[in-house]
Amino acid sequence: MGPLRPKMPEIGNDEPIRIQKLLSMHGRGSRREVDDLIASGRVMVNDQVAKLGDRASAADRILVDGKPIHLAAGTPEQAVLLYHKPAGEIVSHDDPEGRPSIFANLPRPRSGRWIPVGRLDFNTSGLLLLTTWGDLAARLTHPSHEVEREYAVRVLGELTPEQRAQLTAGVQLEDGMAQFDQLEEAGGDGINRWYSVTLREGRNREVRRMVEAVGLVVSRLIRVRFGTIVLPRDLPRGRARLATPAELQALASAVGLQAEAPRQGPPRAAAGRRGAAKPERRLGTGAAPRSERGPGRAAPDRPARSAPDRRAGGGAFSGRRTGTASRGKSGAGGSGRS
Repeated sequence: MGPLRPKMPEIGNDEPIRIQKLLSMHGRGSRREVDDLIASGRVMVNDQVAKLGDRASAADRILVDGKPIHLAAGTPEQAVLLYHKPAGEIVSHDDPEGRPSIFANLPRPRSGRWIPVGRLDFNTSGLLLLTTWGDLAARLTHPSHEVEREYAVRVLGELTPEQRAQLTAGVQLEDGMAQFDQLEEAGGDGINRWYSVTLREGRNREVRRMVEAVGLVVSRLIRVRFGTIVLPRDLPRGRARLATPAELQALASAVGLQAEAPRQGPPRAAAGRRGAAKPERRLGTGAAPRSERGPGRAAPDRPARSAPDRRAGGGAFSGRRTGTASRGKSGAGGSGRS
């Protein structure tokens, strides 16, 4: 029998629940983000500043930053979106520098809003998950669940055996110890070398800072897996698709949740927003047009011959582990998890 999901109440006019749970369930942010909104006095319920622990329902008048929030009655939709983020986009709705945002390229969900499951920095590309299911976002990103992230890392220079041992045993960063659970060579030519790494947390620029801590520099970074979800080979850069029911269930089960049966109909199109593509192409799962594919058989924005993909038959970027991963040969545990 699979893990049981904590009961999600039907949100009706006469059934108030904690305000942070209500907003999170309806995709207004992860539990942690909603807690921060409430603690900073940015949420009001029926003209009163909300406090942590206050209860509300969809029938109440709720404002966030002075703007009304309309919550539909009933349990919100559980949806996960897979986005192939290119380098040069930020994972934020607002940016003082006016840089491109991933949200300009996403379809609107049928209910709630997309919550990023973690972040990828401006110069990092690859798989980014977003969800309307606040509890799922909170569990996937909470350190206690130790959800694996796998990256393809291009380094200027080559890691020595001693440096590799350091990275798998643990290196000291300004915010604590950090380590790779797995580190494998993945080819490369000239001064650039590719590596496949996995770790179980998502601190800011963690992979880059770890490599810098042993004296080298990351010149390219691609996330190829998050938990049970692998970056699809037929998903071009800047495009998104919904997780299949099987992918959603596997992702939820990994953190002790149970997904509901999918509802009919795709998310709404992102019509009129800068960079939005036609919804029938954005949410499809077919192969990309040849003009959008990378060299050879490599997936878009993925290393080609210098870093072959094991999913294509022989290399190191596999997305193969969905459970526990062994650490490097040093066997040292480190304390890079919070």
